[in-house]
Amino acid sequence: MEKSYSESYKAAGVDITAGYKAVELMKSHIARTVTKGVVGDVGGFGGLFSLDLTGMKNPVLVSGTDGVGTKLKIAFLMDKHDTVGIDCVAMCVNDVICCGAKPLFFLDYIAVGKNVPEKVADIVKGVAEGCVQAGSALIGGETAEMPGFYPVDEYDLAGFSVGVVDKAKILDNKTMKEGDVVIALPSSGVHSNGFSLVRKVFDIENADIKTPLEELGGKSLGETLLTPTKIYVKPMLKLFEEVQVKAVSHITGGGFFENIPRSIPKGLGAKINKADVRVLPIFKLIQKAGNIAERDMFNTFNMGVGMSVVVAKADADKALSVLKAAGEDAYVLGEIVKSDDGVVLC
Repeated sequence: MEKSYSESYKAAGVDITAGYKAVELMKSHIARTVTKGVVGDVGGFGGLFSLDLTGMKNPVLVSGTDGVGTKLKIAFLMDKHDTVGIDCVAMCVNDVICCGAKPLFFLDYIAVGKNVPEKVADIVKGVAEGCVQAGSALIGGETAEMPGFYPVDEYDLAGFSVGVVDKAKILDNKTMKEGDVVIALPSSGVHSNGFSLVRKVFDIENADIKTPLEELGGKSLGETLLTPTKIYVKPMLKLFEEVQVKAVSHITGGGFFENIPRSIPKGLGAKINKADVRVLPIFKLIQKAGNIAERDMFNTFNMGVGMSVVVAKADADKALSVLKAAGEDAYVLGEIVKSDDGVVLC
């Protein structure tokens, strides 16, 4: 690779050597994510992973892909790029865990207007941190320099996760019934959804997002909005080991009304008392600043609930205990009722 250099390509805006430097800078971050299934180093044409299927009778692969969305605009304005990678991983692995699967490995895709190796390495640092939190290996990726397509100081970030679960342990909501309990796992903030509305509400490109605000506990708007998406993999895997979980919902774009019903059978719904939802201050600020209707808030944002879990009423106390022991301040969000509305918010 030392001999790989094109003056003509560089004149067109693509610096091959910058790509090599970025790879060298990110190697130490990638090394943090190595698990026993990883085969070989990054840099090949494909990421290799050896599956350990011990104890599995019928292994099923589960995949998920997502990006960070326009939350990246906040990273550009704050010139902080080492946390959005956590968001990218979170949006994928939190979906995979909803099936009962353990995320095994992750690949990222970074498209930049100009390859600044230090910035790319910062982005990958965040991706690696997300992988560590998820117990997932970062086994490959792609950095594409695309001058004329992206502004020189901007980029896009997406990723892909693969997990595995024994077919017999795939979450099945057919046993769900009236009286089952819905448990909330708190979010860390806005996570990575609804940022087009957030940016409009605050006129973000023209707003002061760096001054600390009392209503946000002394943090600035930019810092609060850039808080990484919480990764729920390890607490959920622990819960699966000890409690029969009937359904899990990752609360992303579409909020309560779109995501919770995705894991509930027809004829049943989740009855949730609004007063029981531990709404984070950032959502109150968004609603006030944008004069947004309450239903629209619950239909766009997670409102402080990053994931919901359904268990039998008899298992609720144990589920709460397991989750709290795993570091989650989980609480009862509602109950399953007979309904065709999906979510009954009262």
